Amino acid sequence: MSDEQKENGNRDFTRRTFIGAAAAVGAAAVLTSCKKSVAPLKFTDVAPDGPVLKAALIGCGERGTGAALQFLKAGPNVKITALGDVFQDHLQKCRDHLAKEANNQVADDHCFIGFDAYKKVLETDVDAVLCATPPHFRPIHFDAAVDAKKHCFIEKPCAVDAPGVRSVLATGQKAASYNLCVVAGTQRRHDRAYQETYNRVSHGAIGDIVGATARWNGGPLWYVQKKKEWSDMEAMLRDWVNWRWLSGDHICEQHVHNLDAVLWFTGMNPTQVIASGGRVQKVTGDQYDFFNAQFSYPNGGIMESMCRQIDGCEQDVSEWVVGTEGYTNCKNTIYDLTGKVVWKYQEPGQDPGKTRVNPYEQEHVDFVTAIRTNQPINEAEHVAHATLTAVMARTAAYTGKLVKWDEIMDSPERLGPTDYVMGPLNIKAEIPVPGSAANIAKRERFA
Repeated sequence: MSDEQKENGNRDFTRRTFIGAAAAVGAAAVLTSCKKSVAPLKFTDVAPDGPVLKAALIGCGERGTGAALQFLKAGPNVKITALGDVFQDHLQKCRDHLAKEANNQVADDHCFIGFDAYKKVLETDVDAVLCATPPHFRPIHFDAAVDAKKHCFIEKPCAVDAPGVRSVLATGQKAASYNLCVVAGTQRRHDRAYQETYNRVSHGAIGDIVGATARWNGGPLWYVQKKKEWSDMEAMLRDWVNWRWLSGDHICEQHVHNLDAVLWFTGMNPTQVIASGGRVQKVTGDQYDFFNAQFSYPNGGIMESMCRQIDGCEQDVSEWVVGTEGYTNCKNTIYDLTGKVVWKYQEPGQDPGKTRVNPYEQEHVDFVTAIRTNQPINEAEHVAHATLTAVMARTAAYTGKLVKWDEIMDSPERLGPTDYVMGPLNIKAEIPVPGSAANIAKRERFA
């Protein structure tokens, strides 16, 4: 199936699903339908020059290394001057990449290993910190960096549980009081085509928003089998993407991108969710490999959400938002209710729908620009709410219960240990079974 056929199929599904909802909800307002002439946005290709801007990287895995290289491309006079990780091999590989691909040298005395490496990094003379460890540690590292008065790039998701989300929200407010920049790794918000599409939707291009779909259906990510010489902690950290206390499960670690886009376009947080999920193919860890969820919104609209990490299945990574007068794929195109294209993103010199600057790079251009122009941006709340949306759906799937926004925001459930040492862990690969206690009791009654 071609990309065009897939897009048409997704579009038809979205129309069939939500045109009825549009008629039913009618004038329930999320965004007003004002149909104004919309001026195009202005974008910055390269951050402005200025004094040397020094950054530290906490978390030297592949994503951290990628973020560091993207930061180094953001503009002139930027450097990575300190590195921190729990594993020497991760740090050295990252250090070698930065030297080879960006001619960026990090001194021996600015390379730190261990669970306390982030503290040592923050004691160095840096202006900014890139936080890219497994998400479990993000609230701890973000808070420490803001306390040290450092501008922060924080990868998504920003936490794996509600206590972590609450911490990030509080730290984000503290960062604002210090006039610090906080940019999150939800790069769709820095994608020019997404931004221009949102610009038009926010000015009424599709009328009042009444529904949405969000998808991240693809194959499984990598995994690492435990070696005999590794402790429980080391094995889980090296296989972190498959353990929910470290990643939050893939609905949180990966699908958060799509959920964030819908929260952005609708301008609302969901009020409640019902969900299901399960595990059929994963070989390590304790996570599900598929989720389905239906979120409800204050105006009566719904979002249908699906994410899957299973080989050999239909792939679809997309967001669709439907209004009373049209709908959009969020990333570059707006349609009327008959399916006719009424607008498509076109950047001068680029193919339709394509952008000149990769959004993974654009977010760092925006980060450096905000710091150098003293016009701070703060995305902590956005990424925190997107993360909590994922946590809410994960909880609903694990338990089989309807979960409300207010109750998940107040949830005391914390994932993972409180002491971080390389040794044994009392965490087993136990897969959540929704309604299991009730089902067992029922079976016993009829035995």
